[in-house]
Amino acid sequence: MAQIIDGKAISAKIREEIKEETARFVAQRGYAPGLAVIIVGEDPASTVYVRNKGRACEEVGFYSEIHRLPENTQQSELEELIDRLNGDDKIHGILVQLPLPKHLDESAVLLKIDPAKDVDGFYPFNVGRIMIGDFDIAPCTPYGVMELLRYSGIETRGKHCVIVGRSNIVGKPQAMLMLKADATVTVCHSKTQNLAEICRTADILVAAIGKADFIGADYVKEGAVVVDVGINRKADGKLTGDVNFAQVEPKASFITPVPGGVGPMTITILMKNTLKAAEVAGDALGAF
Repeated sequence: MAQIIDGKAISAKIREEIKEETARFVAQRGYAPGLAVIIVGEDPASTVYVRNKGRACEEVGFYSEIHRLPENTQQSELEELIDRLNGDDKIHGILVQLPLPKHLDESAVLLKIDPAKDVDGFYPFNVGRIMIGDFDIAPCTPYGVMELLRYSGIETRGKHCVIVGRSNIVGKPQAMLMLKADATVTVCHSKTQNLAEICRTADILVAAIGKADFIGADYVKEGAVVVDVGINRKADGKLTGDVNFAQVEPKASFITPVPGGVGPMTITILMKNTLKAAEVAGDALGAF
């Protein structure tokens, strides 16, 4: 039977560390790290996420702003707000809650964010830094996966990691972070042949495809570490991951549950990224 990787407990531990680091930062610098979150419209899920981000900022001692814009906000208005936040010394991280209403150009909006304040880690400059292994900030979910493994004492060096999914948000950056951690990496996707066979070679299997219960026991070798990034809602309203937990848990050595595995880490890593952005900005000011 697998050992459950408790994302809630690890997230709580990391937040306590961030809170302590933030207190030292404030004592040394005289100001708190600042995060601005922008939400356009009233998407229910986005509203919950934004509220949770605000609470997390309060918990760790950050300064935070939440900018709630109406559904009919125009591109120019949104970009003007981002420009203003880019120039605001109180703000060290800017996050635009996705998805945006369809009339807005999401890519153009994200490109307006100052790369130094891109705490989501999506700006092309920051993505490039991840590619060469020299970065301060990484996308929250894959970074969260790495922290789950680290806090669980799971070795990545020399291990074969198979990542199922090649999205820009999870799959691709996850591969780069695993390479940085000295794993041997295989990335699989919808066109991969013999998918189950390849997955069975994994010491660490990361599922990030958005298909409920897709990864069954026949995809997992005995004793593998299984990380389930997926979050899907079934017809009965219950949440499930990309991994069939009941099938896979008896074969794995470690496994993340859904909910309560990778999910709790995402906002926690956002806090970690914001603190890092504030530290880098402060160090840059100190250099003058």
